[in-house]
Amino acid sequence: MAKSRAIHLSGTKLLLAGLAASLLLMLVSVGLYNLIIIKGAREGWPVIGTLVRFVVKDEFAQRDLFMRENLDLMARKLGAMQAKLLQLESLGERVSGLAGVPPSAPKAGPGSGGPLVTGRSLSMDELKATLADLERLTNQHTDLLTVEESRLFEQKIRNMMVPTERPIAVGELGSPFGWRTDPFNGRSALHTGMDFQSPVGTAILAAAGGVVVVQEFHPEYGNMVEIDHGNDLVTRYAHASKVLVKKGDLIRRGQEIALVGSTGRSTGTHLHFEVLVQGVPQDPQKFLAAGEGVAREQVAAAGRKTALKSR
Repeated sequence: MAKSRAIHLSGTKLLLAGLAASLLLMLVSVGLYNLIIIKGAREGWPVIGTLVRFVVKDEFAQRDLFMRENLDLMARKLGAMQAKLLQLESLGERVSGLAGVPPSAPKAGPGSGGPLVTGRSLSMDELKATLADLERLTNQHTDLLTVEESRLFEQKIRNMMVPTERPIAVGELGSPFGWRTDPFNGRSALHTGMDFQSPVGTAILAAAGGVVVVQEFHPEYGNMVEIDHGNDLVTRYAHASKVLVKKGDLIRRGQEIALVGSTGRSTGTHLHFEVLVQGVPQDPQKFLAAGEGVAREQVAAAGRKTALKSR
């Protein structure tokens, strides 16, 4: 009589057996797939071929839908970019007028924005062509704005070098520019500048930026400073009690350069201010009046801007 044997499997052996069975099942499944599905699809088996074509068609449809949605999203973003580029073009034309540069900004050609507003879907080639046009126009606008920025900077520098700033903050106007009776000898003489009466120690300010070319004591002008603003334009500040700058210093508009005094040929504490063009004295009031006009225009422009924002 045959004897039966009991086989005892531990937990580890059971786990290994389960893994082996799973691996065997996977290999059988791969074999069946290769044998039935792939072979059936290649040889055109009626049921299998139809099923495979349906699956493949659905996969391609999903992929095409995904690409189409992304292309449409890119097209909408390109449309927004084109609108912003048109705004930039309009802004560039206004800035060109301020900078004195002819508004020769490149414009989009006829229908260049058409593909994005026709309502139809774009192809990849159309998107690439539109992107290339946008890149070209953007580069051209960037070059133009760079030129305008340089021109505006030059204008700003020139404006800063024109003596339109009042050279003293506190002080009444004394003798103006022109012919007058000399206070020392009683004869008619040309007063080559304008006087500002102010207490001793009042700050004297540079009417514009420039370079100190003279800092000395003059028998008639007393403690004197001359600032060269370029383009043969020089300002002179005389009768100071103390000078705060020296020859060769770079000066900015409105910088404190000296203190009011009564040195030299003077009858009392005041600032004698001159503007010379190619060495010829000019009426300083014309320059100061121009500066006041610019300041009023800036205030008015700021007011208009604030009013527009509040609407």
